[in-house]
Amino acid sequence: MALGALWLVAGLLAARQAAAVLRLPPERRFTDLETWIGEHGVLHVNGSLYDTDKFTGSPFAGLVLKPLTRAAEQGLGLVWTFATLLLVVALALVAARSLPGPVSRRTAHLAAPVAISLMVLSLPVRNTFTLGQTSIIPVLLVLLGCCLPRLSDRTTGVLVGVAAALQPAVLLFAPLLWLVGRRRAAVTSGAAFAVCTALAWAAMPDDSWSYWVHHIAGAGLGSAADGLANQSLHGLLLRVGLHGPAELALYGVLAVAVAVLGLRRAAHYAKDGQTLLATAITGCVAVAVSPTAWQHQQLWILLALVGRVGKRRADRLVWPVLVVLVMTLSSTVLVPDNPVLGPIGENAPLLAALAAACAVPFLTRSSPLWERPMPTPVAEQLPGRFAWIPLLRFWRRPLTRPNLMLELMLIRIGYFVYSYIRGSAPDERSTAEHHGQQIVSAERFLHIDFEHWFNHLVAKTHWLESSMNYYYGTFHFLLPLSVLGYLYLRRPATYRWARTALSITTLLALVGFWLYPLAPPRLMPGLGFIDTANGPQDLSHPDYGALTKLSNQYAAMPSLHIGWSLWCGVVIAIVAPKLWMKLLGLVYPLLTFSVIVGTANHYVLDAVGGATVVGLGFGLQYVLTGPGRQALGRLGKTGGSAGAAEDAGAGEVAGTAVVRGGGARTTGTATVGDPGTTDAATPDTGIGSDPEPVGAGGEEERKAKA
Repeated sequence: MALGALWLVAGLLAARQAAAVLRLPPERRFTDLETWIGEHGVLHVNGSLYDTDKFTGSPFAGLVLKPLTRAAEQGLGLVWTFATLLLVVALALVAARSLPGPVSRRTAHLAAPVAISLMVLSLPVRNTFTLGQTSIIPVLLVLLGCCLPRLSDRTTGVLVGVAAALQPAVLLFAPLLWLVGRRRAAVTSGAAFAVCTALAWAAMPDDSWSYWVHHIAGAGLGSAADGLANQSLHGLLLRVGLHGPAELALYGVLAVAVAVLGLRRAAHYAKDGQTLLATAITGCVAVAVSPTAWQHQQLWILLALVGRVGKRRADRLVWPVLVVLVMTLSSTVLVPDNPVLGPIGENAPLLAALAAACAVPFLTRSSPLWERPMPTPVAEQLPGRFAWIPLLRFWRRPLTRPNLMLELMLIRIGYFVYSYIRGSAPDERSTAEHHGQQIVSAERFLHIDFEHWFNHLVAKTHWLESSMNYYYGTFHFLLPLSVLGYLYLRRPATYRWARTALSITTLLALVGFWLYPLAPPRLMPGLGFIDTANGPQDLSHPDYGALTKLSNQYAAMPSLHIGWSLWCGVVIAIVAPKLWMKLLGLVYPLLTFSVIVGTANHYVLDAVGGATVVGLGFGLQYVLTGPGRQALGRLGKTGGSAGAAEDAGAGEVAGTAVVRGGGARTTGTATVGDPGTTDAATPDTGIGSDPEPVGAGGEEERKAKA
């Protein structure tokens, strides 16, 4: 069933990408391909390919396209789109077949549809589809030559040489072949490159002179070299303000250093049997050292996700997730757009390529951690109040804190998705105001419509108005992030439990925004509310000024100000060691309630909706995974830092910890360890090894065995 579902997803994504290209108007479709085929649908024959500096391919690439001129006249768009799609599928199948072994049967079956889906979703492939580029062909030729078994050195060299003639930076694979001992293939690749280039030079001497001499292997063609589209070391140095001989000298030194280090690492992993990873590393070197590396030439970075990184099982997903995010999302999604983090997002592909080529410590297949990483200690599930709880019987609650980098990435992407969905929710003015009238009528019937009186009281009291406006704009994000940070550092097992409940709460709130758009009191005409935070609004104008450009002003039901503050209050009340701390945590949602009503941003029933989604968040987590806090129990004293008990004052509840790693599974009764000691699990010493139970009690178990 999983295999069929993955193939269905891959097919739908591929069909969607093809349809997205074919639906574009002719003037926006294959904008780069037009430079190849000319004004009348045929390749330039009399003029130069480089007259306009838009064509970035090599002369040999232009020569190869000449047989397609007739197809171009007869509707090249459809043929080109499906041909590109077939190339992507072929590339994904070759990559899936080239995974470093040993590969389980399940992985071998699931790898192909997953690879196709990731390829289609990646920015380089989407860019290739839209622009009509041919950058997939060199990658496919190199993978066919380097990764498929039982190919002769001559065949490998010819494939790599032809790929280098299409994209000169690929010639870096010739030194890689030399370093791994395939010297005949390296020499053949250089000879094939020279023959193809000479053939193009004979057929197009002027174009060849323009490309190889005037533009120095294509440098300066296409967009400006200092633009963000050029993700190479040369482009980065130009963007930071370096120009002239100094920039060229520094670029040359850096390019040589990256090439030497990256090729040595690639050769090391190729000799280890990780041919696909070695190919990806060499491609990342080519991206970094090329004078120009446009988006459609960055597919090598996506292939680098096959490398295994991390000693702990919990760390294995960090590198693949990072690569997938960089290759599928724009820079503004990856990091906030500010002067500090903005440049990181803008140069994320280059940084990922440099990391893969020079820095990421990929594991070798000879490492004992290759197949058996250090396991994550987990707590066995406890039965719920009803026999059918928990629904997810297979779920085991991890006892260590998750990887920080992975957690930050998921939080950032989750917040972007939340902001996008919240901003895209229906915002028809008439519907939102109609729902507002419904809320007002319901509150009048229940005699809880005191928002107008309290709002005017706040507006007339200057210090109260200023403090509430500041509170409304800052504490909504500051305190939940602070609580999450504290739990992550001091109470890792509780962090996972609280984080999951908050995520479910936010998802349910997004459903409410979609199903019930609601105009807040400050945007309801005729009711006399005062917008204390934003000033008077022009209620006769449907856009209400520039305010609606920032966010959806009709996402008021349920109130996430109340939802997140109540979540904070519940968590603080549970984990705080002293009574006054617990009471202070419960006061926070009450203060938030007074602020959202006093500033005319929410109705009383919005707060009821926010409390409801919080209750559902904790409740759904309980139904799906069973008791949370009770299953975690109290941290036992396992060392000098035992004073920082996880659930001090909550009572000690013994659980069952299960350590999984490789083929061994060891079960033992244990209490959850201190946050400072549960972050690392006991590694397996081999197949059939008997790691000690997690937590306090390990010494007693050893004595009993002795």
